[in-house]
Amino acid sequence: MSSPVALHHVLDGPPEGAPIVLSASLGTTHALWERQLPALAASYRVIRYDHRGHGGSPAPPGDYSLADLGTDALALLDRLEIATTAWCGVSLGGMVGLWLAINAPERLNSLVVICSSAHAPPASRWLERAAAVREAGSTAVVADAVLARWFTPEFVRSDPQAVERAGSMLRSTPAGGYAGCCTAVASLDLRDGLARIELPTLVASAAHDTALPREHGLAIAAGVPGARFALIERAAHIANVEQPEVVNRLILDHLAGSGDV
Repeated sequence: MSSPVALHHVLDGPPEGAPIVLSASLGTTHALWERQLPALAASYRVIRYDHRGHGGSPAPPGDYSLADLGTDALALLDRLEIATTAWCGVSLGGMVGLWLAINAPERLNSLVVICSSAHAPPASRWLERAAAVREAGSTAVVADAVLARWFTPEFVRSDPQAVERAGSMLRSTPAGGYAGCCTAVASLDLRDGLARIELPTLVASAAHDTALPREHGLAIAAGVPGARFALIERAAHIANVEQPEVVNRLILDHLAGSGDV
C-alpha cells in the first residue's frame, strides 16, 4: 500500500448538512454526479472527488490497490474533518465504499453501492485493459468499447450530449491512472468481508448492465447482513446518469430510512 494522495474534491450543499461522499466510476471524475446534486445538495453536504489517477487528483506511477484508493478517501475525510459520513459509489466508487465499510467501519454511517462488485473476475480482463492503455499511452484505445457498456442504445440516441460528456471524461483520464485503477479491480476480492459490514446498506444494479451485471449486486446484497437490493430498469452501467430520478430517490429513501437526515 502506497502513501495517500491529496484527492481533488468539490463541496456542495449547506455546510451544516449531514455529509455524503459520492465516489465515481473507473474512467470518470466527480462530474459524473452532476445529476444527483439538485436532489442531494438541497439538504446534504455533498463531497465529490476524483480517484487517484483521475481528473484533478495526482496520478502516482505503478499499480494501485483498493487499499490505496480507500486510504486516499480516509485521508480526504481527515482533511475535511469529517468523522463519519454516508457513502454512495458507482462501480469503482462502490468498491471503495465496500472496502471502507469492511476496513474502517467507524468512518461510515450508511452505504449505497450502485452497479458494482465485490469480486470481478477474470483478472485478465482488467490487466489486459491496463496493458493496452499503457502501451497506447491513452485511454482512447479502449474508449469506444467501454462507452458501449456504459449506456443503453436508447439513452445514446435520446441524450447524446450526456454520452459525449462521459466520453470526454474517459478519454481525458491519464493512461497511468486508468491502468493503475484497472489493476486495483483485477485484484479485488472483498467477499470474505461482506458479512462483517453492519452499516445500513443499499445495493442497486442496472437491468442492462453488461459490465457488472446484476449478479454482482445480488451477491453483495446476499453477503451483507440486512442489505436491501434494488434493480434499476432501463439503464446500463452508469445508471446514475441514465436514470437520475430513480437513483436519486433510492439514495434519499435509503438515507431517510437509515436516519441520515
